[in-house]
Amino acid sequence: MKEYKMRRGETLDERVPDMESYVEEMFGPITDTEEYKGSDLFVVGEPSNPVFEKVVAGAVEYSGKKDKLAVEFHERDPTELGPDELEAAGEAVDAKNTFLLEATGRDAKSRRESLKRSVEDDAPDY
Repeated sequence: MKEYKMRRGETLDERVPDMESYVEEMFGPITDTEEYKGSDLFVVGEPSNPVFEKVVAGAVEYSGKKDKLAVEFHERDPTELGPDELEAAGEAVDAKNTFLLEATGRDAKSRRESLKRSVEDDAPDY
């Protein structure tokens, strides 16, 4: 599960007021919920894009801090995809990037840099 921060000065509620509808719009009908760090995340068990096996997404609430977006994409093995499904692979990448950009306000480059910084912050000092 990956967690994403919002842009400075923005909150997840402002960017995505109805997370359930947004997840359904992007990936398909919600089939279940899954608990993660005390928050219920939405599970799309049969995503509309055949590249995804399952998508788990939602807001993780932290007391005293801004909520973060938690997302986990379960993708099928590319070697098991048929020719028609391989064409959907590009759409799957677009769907992931659009979902994350609209929810966090950060593009792929900004998200990568933020993840690198959080890993560097966790590294022990020798």
